[in-house]
Amino acid sequence: MSEYAMFLEEKNKIDYFFDHGYQIQSLFENLSGTFVEFSLNEENVQLQLVTPEGRKYIGTKLMTFI
Repeated sequence: MSEYAMFLEEKNKIDYFFDHGYQIQSLFENLSGTFVEFSLNEENVQLQLVTPEGRKYIGTKLMTFI
């Protein structure tokens, strides 16, 4: 899979979670990528972002909520 296709997949997942009311519970980075934990009511979902564009995209989304 190309890096652009991987980014689109990550972007679509991020947008899906925000569009369905999920909120970010935690976010941390290491050499393996950025790990974002979304929560909705009692449900928690963890998403790993590995592309640089995906990491930038989640940062941009966070800045829009401030």
